[in-house]
Amino acid sequence: MPPVEPLTLIAALAFGYLLGSIPFGVVLTRLGGHGDIRDIGSGNIGATNVLRTGNRTLAAVTLLGDTLKGTAAVVIAGYFAGSDAALIAGLGAFLGHVFPVWLGFRGGKGVATYIGVLLGIGWPAAVAFVAIWLTMAAVFRISSLSALTASLAMPLILFAVEARPEATLFTLLSLILWFNHRANIGRLIAGTEPKIGART
Repeated sequence: MPPVEPLTLIAALAFGYLLGSIPFGVVLTRLGGHGDIRDIGSGNIGATNVLRTGNRTLAAVTLLGDTLKGTAAVVIAGYFAGSDAALIAGLGAFLGHVFPVWLGFRGGKGVATYIGVLLGIGWPAAVAFVAIWLTMAAVFRISSLSALTASLAMPLILFAVEARPEATLFTLLSLILWFNHRANIGRLIAGTEPKIGART
């Protein structure tokens, strides 16, 4: 297979970024009459914080939207430009969610979009992530701890099955995700991290 043109990869990155930067949490909470989600709870635009409004439907739709924008970026770019472009579009989608241009580059922490990119690349990897997340959540009922554990495991799993380009991508995404959770990590150490569903 001939190498992908640099302009194609740039276009894939930009396409993924624009999809990823759609702030579903902000849009849906405003439409639902809850004001600006950034003024609620942790101030994050993701589904966990949307859940703190008490509206489970909005939280579920936010989770779905934030997930599928990552999946769509990977699948569409892959269909038109191949696997390298798919990975680059996935990176773009994740960066778009975390640093959306519409919100002054202050977005979510990226967990749902991380899962969506995984789903676009290969559903077994996404299932593995969700299984780890659900297991940790069932035991500890702490969303951040579940996400941190699953994201730590994913690059190792991908390297183990010799999916090296994908493992490299998710090593980068996991590092960004952990950096975004630095305040959560501090609260986990202090024992003050809120439980799933708690209003703060």
